[in-house]
Amino acid sequence: MADWAPIAKEYDPLKAGSIDGTDEEPHDRAIWRAMLARYVPNKGVTGDPHLTLFVARLNLQTTEEKLREVFSRYGDIRKIRLVRDLVTGFSKGYAFVEYKEERALLKAHRDANRLVIDQHEIFVDFELERTLKGWIPRRLGGGFGGKKESGQLRFGGRDRPFRKPINLPAMKSDLYGEGSAEKRNWSHEGARDWRSRERDHERSRDKRWPERERSWAWGESERDSKEDKSRGRDRRDRDR
Repeated sequence: MADWAPIAKEYDPLKAGSIDGTDEEPHDRAIWRAMLARYVPNKGVTGDPHLTLFVARLNLQTTEEKLREVFSRYGDIRKIRLVRDLVTGFSKGYAFVEYKEERALLKAHRDANRLVIDQHEIFVDFELERTLKGWIPRRLGGGFGGKKESGQLRFGGRDRPFRKPINLPAMKSDLYGEGSAEKRNWSHEGARDWRSRERDHERSRDKRWPERERSWAWGESERDSKEDKSRGRDRRDRDR
């Protein structure tokens, strides 16, 4: 626990699938796939990884020109690489945007995340393939965000830091041990308190009910008397 840190310094699928980064066994099929994957980063990718943004969840119809139009608002762009299928040439829904200055990179990372482009809300993060050792992409069961095969959310990224582990004191789990009698007494007392509250509520309701009936009856009698008076006036007016 001494070397625990809220942000992952080296990618480990087992730790990335953990809430606090302390798991010792995989609980997710995607984690198994990521642990067994042998991923080698693309050596043909050029550019400065520390000035590059990863843009995902793009509309498949979004083009490089559209991305340049949107991301050039934050600063000068050096290069945009929209990842496409080698066979069909269609977009795979994610791209990499390299800026000339770090200031533009940070501004785009802060403001462009969850921006809507072509009716799609995009996701923006720093490039991790060349900056985080041992990185496994999401298609192989890795990554940091999103729901996986068992529904487990991934943690450990820059925007999803690990939660601090909670060091709980040792608790006695013996049902017939020392603390079981206290627990039973507490449960019985709680049940008695609940029943007494129910009885008090019923009694108070029974007390209030006649008062309500009297108030309703008084309201009806008052209304009847008003109606009788109005009828009497009508008769006197006709007799005149």
